[in-house]
Amino acid sequence: SLLDEENLEFCTRILKDYGDKIVLPVDVAVTTEHTNNEEYKVRSINEIEYNEMGLDIGPETKETFANHLKDAKTVIWNGPVGLFEFAQFAKGTNSIALTLADLEDATTVIGGGDSAAAIEKLGIADKFSHISTGGGASLEFLEGKKLPGIECLLNK
Repeated sequence: SLLDEENLEFCTRILKDYGDKIVLPVDVAVTTEHTNNEEYKVRSINEIEYNEMGLDIGPETKETFANHLKDAKTVIWNGPVGLFEFAQFAKGTNSIALTLADLEDATTVIGGGDSAAAIEKLGIADKFSHISTGGGASLEFLEGKKLPGIECLLNK
């Protein structure tokens, strides 16, 4: 994965200030090839080798995320956590989707075409409060930006 060196200092500061509220992966499924037939290994996040790509969250991270989500009352999810198009790297995304689908009395908003596709593939779209294929637009809306498509509806 690429490193965004421009924002490294900002991210370091955010983790320092809010690290107790941010849950990051502790293990990942890694491989050296971007193919559907490739075998993978699960590694600690600190043990990924230079030539490896993290293409899904690992089993410990799946469990940690599920534990953090189990009592949630509002969840906004934008983007799969792995290369979900390949079955061996869809486990994390599927785990989160199924965890969210099982939440009772929660508002669950899914943003992004890839997340929507993963949920549709699992056949659980009816379990969510709202699904939008506009992931970036959804985040901009939550950020308070005005979106032309919504503005024209409000001004009609």
